[in-house]
Amino acid sequence: MKFMKLGSKSDSFQADGNSVRYLATELATDITVNVGDIKFYLHKFPLLSKSAQLQKLVTTANGENSDEVDISDIPGGRSAFEICAKFCYGMTVTINAYNVVAARCAAEYLGMHETIEKGNLIYKIEVFLSSSIFRSWKDSIIVLQTTRSLLPLSEELKVISHCIDAIAAKACVDVSKVDWSYSYNRKNLPEENGTVSNLNGLRNRSVPKDWWVEDLCELEIGLYKRVVITIRTKAIISDEVIGEALKAYAYRRLPGFSKGKIQSGQAAKYRSTVDTIAWLLPAERGSVSCSFLLKLLKAAIYADFGDTTKGQLIKKIGQQLEEASVNDLLILAGEGETMMYDVDSVKKMVEEFLMRDQIAEIESEEGHEVQEMRKPGILSDASKLMVAKLIDGYLAEIAKDPSLPLLKFIELAEMVSGISRPAHDALYRAVDMYLKEHPGISKSERKRICKLMDCKKLSVDACMHAMQNDRLPLRVVVQVLFFEQVRVAASSGSSTPDLPKSIRDLNNGSQRSSRSTTTNTEEDWDAVATAEELKALKEEVASLRLANGRNGVDKAASNKLKGMLKSKKIFTKLWSSRGEKGEKSGSDSSESTGSANMEEAKSTPSRNRRHSVS
Repeated sequence: MKFMKLGSKSDSFQADGNSVRYLATELATDITVNVGDIKFYLHKFPLLSKSAQLQKLVTTANGENSDEVDISDIPGGRSAFEICAKFCYGMTVTINAYNVVAARCAAEYLGMHETIEKGNLIYKIEVFLSSSIFRSWKDSIIVLQTTRSLLPLSEELKVISHCIDAIAAKACVDVSKVDWSYSYNRKNLPEENGTVSNLNGLRNRSVPKDWWVEDLCELEIGLYKRVVITIRTKAIISDEVIGEALKAYAYRRLPGFSKGKIQSGQAAKYRSTVDTIAWLLPAERGSVSCSFLLKLLKAAIYADFGDTTKGQLIKKIGQQLEEASVNDLLILAGEGETMMYDVDSVKKMVEEFLMRDQIAEIESEEGHEVQEMRKPGILSDASKLMVAKLIDGYLAEIAKDPSLPLLKFIELAEMVSGISRPAHDALYRAVDMYLKEHPGISKSERKRICKLMDCKKLSVDACMHAMQNDRLPLRVVVQVLFFEQVRVAASSGSSTPDLPKSIRDLNNGSQRSSRSTTTNTEEDWDAVATAEELKALKEEVASLRLANGRNGVDKAASNKLKGMLKSKKIFTKLWSSRGEKGEKSGSDSSESTGSANMEEAKSTPSRNRRHSVS
């Protein structure tokens, strides 16, 4: 730290209790200076020779036959005046980064200019500031911090603006020229193990581009904002570095921010800081992480921000939503909301994400040239798939909320339904979780939510779970069983025989004709098969897998064909049992095989209901 020593005489200021200061000298004092509740017993000559303000005050006091003057409003208070008084007496006094602003403001208040005496205190402090303080990185930051308590005089004297300019100038210096000390405590640096030696107080390594961001975290938000703005105007600093600076500041200044938890009683502090950080965010997409933006949004919701700030954050999040995680999206709803999570904000993020595929064009007024209004780029299939999987996982979490309306769940799921993904397991888990937590939904609602998933895209494990899931409608279970059997058959390389129309209608999701049944669609969806019927069909799937594994492709194909013929009768019975009792199944050639299978199924113990393994 830089410092300046003034004067050569020994310090003879002494205290008498907490409210009296005097000089240990044989010369009687002739003036009393009141600074708040402290009295300074001093001498007129050394003070008046350097202070225009004290000259005026003493003249006024003499006219009132008094030897006391009051300067309780002096900037910096007692300690600042004591520095000025010692300078007047020629005593040794040390000026450093912590007291220089207070001394400068007090000297201004006392009128210690060159017009009163050459080499006065104001001149010496200005030289010290320009030649030492403003040349030092850390001292400039310390001085800037001390200016807050000395407003507005520190602003009027341009101490603040000079500090900001000095700090910004150093932050914009080419990293190859940085040869001063700075704080940098980032993780994952090679030297963090302590094996790398220091050189002149600096680590023996290349200077990172964001070397300055941690030191600026010491500033309060108002000054920090001004410094960052000045840095951006002085030189071209990458948006990534600015983003890193904002992230470091938020983590340092907002308690609990890094964990996404807001401490109670901090709303006012959060409001000012979050609003400023959001305002300073670079416009360039990806300059800050999506996780950081979501933490900002959570803080904004907690601090009860207006829709403008929250809308800006949601828009930025949507532009890089593929980077988010499910935990990031679990934003608690505001006070007064019945739902547990803020689903509407997530919907807006997805809308913004999908809008990135739309590039609008505007016509230039001057040259009539067609220009792009924004250039987000076309979404890649990988990005779309990541967001689809993200929302599937998010749906599984919010489905646990008993207060979540079905419409909210379906609307969000349908927003990404156009994005193709190879498997629907995550979506199945979300649907199953919703059915589990909302057992009282109607038949039509069960039908609607189950239509969100494609049974053909369920993995083997998901299919096995669905086959035993008593929360799913019969139609879904039969579809799962059928597609699983078709998949096993296809793996053997053999063709699949034609199916009866009733089963084709089942798997196409269409309604049966009036001559096939007289029951309504809702009952078909909620129909419950007997344990014998479901068990027989499951055994067909298991036997096909076993044949495919033990006997090779040819025998597996043969068994598969037999199994499919048998299963056709089972499918037909499952589907037509709700219809007219006189209806026949559509495969006469498999009658005996199917009958044998059903007799075998009837001989096994049965359970009244399907069960869940979830």
